Amino acid sequence: MKDYKVNKEKMSDAFCREVYGVVRDVPAGKVISYGEIASLLGKPQCSRMVGRALKQVPSELNLPCHRVVNAQGRLAPGWEEQRLLLQEEGVCFRKNGNVDMTRCCLLYTSDAADDLI
Repeated sequence: MKDYKVNKEKMSDAFCREVYGVVRDVPAGKVISYGEIASLLGKPQCSRMVGRALKQVPSELNLPCHRVVNAQGRLAPGWEEQRLLLQEEGVCFRKNGNVDMTRCCLLYTSDAADDLI
């Protein structure tokens, strides 16, 4: 991926704010993937940047970051509380420990996605 002439710092701040806006609107009992957030923001190749943005989210924003998983439903490594928080909200898990994405993944229509951004 080439950077071309992008101001990474400004793009990063703006991108983080957009990510936080999407995460804030994920309802209890549902999850969304890093890649889905990146796609909603028009940057489908930036799923790892979504993860980085969530790793540095200011605690005062009180975002439900536990509702973000990878595309296969795997939880964030080393974050033991994530599973407990999701279970308390009624999120379903498969036998392999991943979130059941067919039952609990938040799906957006194009209109709903426009409202988030």
